[in-house]
Amino acid sequence: MTAPGPAAASPPTHRVVQAIELLSRHSGDRLSLARIVRATGMSRATAHAVLTQLCADGWTLRDAEGNYSLGLGLLAVARRADTAFPVRTLALDAMRTLARDQAVPVFLAEREFQGGVRSGRPGNNAAAGDAAMDAIVITEVLGTPSAPWIRPARRMPFAPPVCREFVAWAPESERAAWLAAADPGHRTRLAAVLDAIAARGYSVERLADDSAPMLEALGALRNSPVTDPLRHRLSAMIADLITIDYLPDELGDTNAVVSLAAPIFSPDGPVIASIVACPDANLSAAGLRDLAAATIAAADTVATALRS
Repeated sequence: MTAPGPAAASPPTHRVVQAIELLSRHSGDRLSLARIVRATGMSRATAHAVLTQLCADGWTLRDAEGNYSLGLGLLAVARRADTAFPVRTLALDAMRTLARDQAVPVFLAEREFQGGVRSGRPGNNAAAGDAAMDAIVITEVLGTPSAPWIRPARRMPFAPPVCREFVAWAPESERAAWLAAADPGHRTRLAAVLDAIAARGYSVERLADDSAPMLEALGALRNSPVTDPLRHRLSAMIADLITIDYLPDELGDTNAVVSLAAPIFSPDGPVIASIVACPDANLSAAGLRDLAAATIAAADTVATALRS
């Protein structure tokens, strides 16, 4: 059964989303009704009603044995939806090349602006949006990263200590607001890290495995005002479980690198996405430089395509 999350504003809609997401995660399988019930926590009657309607609309298919899979109707919607994600479309070839040449999983993270601004198509309120309410959305994953939370449609809060490659080149006011949301004991290091990222062109993640579930919990609780004390405690716990990036004098002959992210700049300047390589390995100094150069080149290819 899935872990409980924030209360759904529309439970019937949430059930439809649960069913579609489950089937999409098992796109090569046909799932029985019993398996869908177990995975979603829906009652058998509710799951049957949801899936019957989805089949009627062509979003799912039911075979002769009563098992379910995604339908062509959903594929048509997905293809039309691709136009809303131009960065993903432009990034796929560069990501595939990076994943193949470096033999590492790769994912694309895009900034979702609270004011509805996304993928390099800013509107009138692009600069005026509340960055604290923005999110980072994973829109494509190639390969199998070691961290289970790295999957398409995963949202992460635009909050320290993550999203560093999105903030390193931001205006001073946005950097200051982002730093102000960090644990006070880590603000000095984070400020130095942002400067280092801007100088070298990429961020490095040294996230401890145990902190990934807490990061998910933080994202789920972030927009709930009644949980502010808990949210701040979670933020401090996450900060305690990680070593935030590398400063120049900390890079050695061998460096533990979970992921490495290079920014994609929009034609107007702000960082709107990043390409993230996930070696999850100890890299030599030369290996780290090579991976960084390849990841930056992939991100720059996408930025150039956005300007054309």
